[in-house]
Amino acid sequence: MAGRINDDDVKAVRDAVPIDSVVSEYLQLRNAGGGNLKGLCPFHDEKSPSFQVSPGKGLFHCFGCQEGGDTIAFVMKIDHLSFSETVERLAAKAGITLRYEEGGYNPSHQRGERIRLIEAHQAAAEFYVRALESPEAEIGRTFLAERGFDQDAAAHFRVGYSPAGWDHLTRYLRGKGFSDKELITSGLSQDGRRGPIDRFRGRLMWPISDTAGEIVGFGARKLRDDDNGPKYLNTPETPVYKKSQVLYGIDLAKKDIAKASRAVVVEGYTDVMACHLAGVTTAIATCGTAFGNDHIKILRRLLMDNGSARVIFTFDGDSAGQKAALRAFEDDQKFAAETYIAIAPDGMDPCDLRLAKGDDSVRDLVEPRTPLFEFALRQIVGRYDLETPAGRAAALDEAAAVVAKIKTSSVQREVAVQLAGFVGILDQEFVVHRVAQLARWARDKGGDHGDRGGRRGGAPGLRGGAPQQPAPAPGFSGPALNLRSPAHRTERELLKLALQKPALVSPAFDAYGPDEFTAPPYAAVRQCIEEAGGAEQGLADNREYLVAVMDAAPDNTVRSLVTELAVEVFIGKTIDETYAGMQLVHVRLRAVDRRINDVQGSLARLGSHVAPQDLAAAQNEVWVLQQYAQSLRAQGAAAL
Repeated sequence: MAGRINDDDVKAVRDAVPIDSVVSEYLQLRNAGGGNLKGLCPFHDEKSPSFQVSPGKGLFHCFGCQEGGDTIAFVMKIDHLSFSETVERLAAKAGITLRYEEGGYNPSHQRGERIRLIEAHQAAAEFYVRALESPEAEIGRTFLAERGFDQDAAAHFRVGYSPAGWDHLTRYLRGKGFSDKELITSGLSQDGRRGPIDRFRGRLMWPISDTAGEIVGFGARKLRDDDNGPKYLNTPETPVYKKSQVLYGIDLAKKDIAKASRAVVVEGYTDVMACHLAGVTTAIATCGTAFGNDHIKILRRLLMDNGSARVIFTFDGDSAGQKAALRAFEDDQKFAAETYIAIAPDGMDPCDLRLAKGDDSVRDLVEPRTPLFEFALRQIVGRYDLETPAGRAAALDEAAAVVAKIKTSSVQREVAVQLAGFVGILDQEFVVHRVAQLARWARDKGGDHGDRGGRRGGAPGLRGGAPQQPAPAPGFSGPALNLRSPAHRTERELLKLALQKPALVSPAFDAYGPDEFTAPPYAAVRQCIEEAGGAEQGLADNREYLVAVMDAAPDNTVRSLVTELAVEVFIGKTIDETYAGMQLVHVRLRAVDRRINDVQGSLARLGSHVAPQDLAAAQNEVWVLQQYAQSLRAQGAAAL
């Protein structure tokens, strides 16, 4: 076994890879003020962005689900990697050579499984690309040329060819040091009578990448009549490839999707290529499965679900395409974006349309015209005989249930009026009432407990940048945090200063004990700061100081609170020495007042039973504390 990664190398990796550049590979980030960025959390469903990234501190924190940490923690969580796998991946991105204590250089066969599988796919992609240039691959090059794709287009999308022999790729990857077990696990090879053989043979190959741009699988297109397999054959489910969680072309389209707040969903690999080459660079496609909930999550994080976001579905005009459109509409309510459908009048897909009519026709096709809900309603209504009262009633019953699911009441009413016109019912208010009734019944049955434009585990309401009423921290005993309490609010501000701007509160802060913080969660954070060496440690290297504080946390609950306080904006508008001094004074003054009350209360309970020497000591302590409190009120931070 290789040893642990050298601590200095871990620090170098953490410093070399900016957290915002890593996070932005998975979701769109926007300015949140105070030097922070915000986006939709990738770890839980939400409609309002509660996920914040602080590039200056190298931290992220979600105020909805409480996930937080540094760049390494983010990658570990989102890609389900071990610590060493994550550091190795980020080191490769930064060009850093890692050293391993106790084990020296880490041989490739000892690296994490996910990294090995990704490397195998990358090597396979390079092999397939070279194979496309071989004489045998003439049939593949012809296929591409007939669909309007030249050599440059193939290179841009890294299209390749899998040789028709039994084990060309398998032998190649063995020579690269990959084991038979890794080849089978990756889905690149499969068991044969005499050992592993290639899964893909004699086919045109499209690499499928995840949002981070790493190749996790392949889509293979049949080319020969003697190939008895399906027309398209995809990588099977593997530790790195889940077909319901990947979108072909997302690595190429994600930046433009985020920039334009628009995504175009097409049906095939060649359609994605045709759209991108025609200038529609926001096109993506599913991989051997219907567009579903996990795909929506990917797009929502890129689109940020703002009011101007658009998702355009293109489907073939045949019955299968219409069914696909209706399936997409079933998930429409999970978008905050507006959804549209685009079907070419002659039923051609984008690839055929580009061949027949050129790039302009593809760009024109995906301009949003027909809302998806309108298409779905017309499809439903079209199945009934609207010439008869029974037919109109049946059409209304089915379609009204669909309209009742629409997000907002104003849009719901408008669509209900349109539905009345589709069905041919003159009494529009009757249809509006029927839809509203169905929506109310769904809510009463618990069918509308999801997020309909509000928050579901999202950011708490903010006042001055801090949550008004955080939920009780599960790992602490004592009263729940209550920011309507002046004490809790001030303690929170002081801890934020100690974590984010330690220079403003040092060295005074380090003289404060955990018992000066009345909220148990805040006392736990104060203890972490103390164990990390105190706030003064943050003067030299704030990032390393924050890492040390998080490392000192006894559990994930405390660690989450540390990241939350490290990225949360301050209540005050001007954060300077005066503001910091006020927080220091308020926290200390309340602690002094509590001690005075405690001593006086003890004396009152003992009454005449207190010993004379104890009475004198207690009275002296109260006098000293009262003088100190008076100085704090009169002189402020100067009296600390």
